[in-house]
Amino acid sequence: MRGVILAAGQGQRLRPDTDTLPKTLLPVTERETILDTIVRGLAEVGVTDLAVTVGHAAASIREHAPVLEERYGVTVGLIDNDKPHWNNAYSLWTARGHWSEGAVLVNGDTVHPVSVERSLLAQAETDPRLLLALDDHKTLTDEAMKVRIGPGGVERIHKAQRIEDCAGEYIGVSLIPAGIAEDLVKALEATFERDPNLYYEDAYQLLAEAGRVATVSTGPVAWTEVDDHADWAAAREIAKGL
Repeated sequence: MRGVILAAGQGQRLRPDTDTLPKTLLPVTERETILDTIVRGLAEVGVTDLAVTVGHAAASIREHAPVLEERYGVTVGLIDNDKPHWNNAYSLWTARGHWSEGAVLVNGDTVHPVSVERSLLAQAETDPRLLLALDDHKTLTDEAMKVRIGPGGVERIHKAQRIEDCAGEYIGVSLIPAGIAEDLVKALEATFERDPNLYYEDAYQLLAEAGRVATVSTGPVAWTEVDDHADWAAAREIAKGL
């Protein structure tokens, strides 16, 4: 099982701190960045062959990659996203060669405990579907990437849904099984060709409509997606306990 980390975005809501730095390299402790916490967690579950998509301020990640390899005993390959101004459907597609045989996917701005990866890998032993880490404990907001579940698994994954219809929030960590990789490549291509501003979750939706997506509960854990300075402050608090 490989690991894929999406870290090509521009982090515009975190400026000026991200003017020359990708947000995945924002520090959350004296020693670790957001990216460090992700890599450390993957290494703890034995996922040590990693690919990181880079775009905005890519040179900073290139410089930090050897540090990650030495600290956590991983191999880090960097994948250039030539369109970092596009949304992350394209970014995930650029890494398609790395997840063709299955991978744990982590958004590069997500701070969360390693229990999330453990739960995904455990369910993947018996479930061949694309698996989404779902926070089904927190109070949902309009901005959350909400997930509606039906008898056959995930029915819809999108921010624009009624909160009362949804089971929880997708936290930006998922497991892509090898058996679904080829169809996901096609779904991603259809998604960014339709609109480069779409998310990879829009491609996941195409697979959900075919009954090929399920969820794994995160349990009542502390996590955050770092989109703005308030999120970054929350991430620093969460990182103290990781």
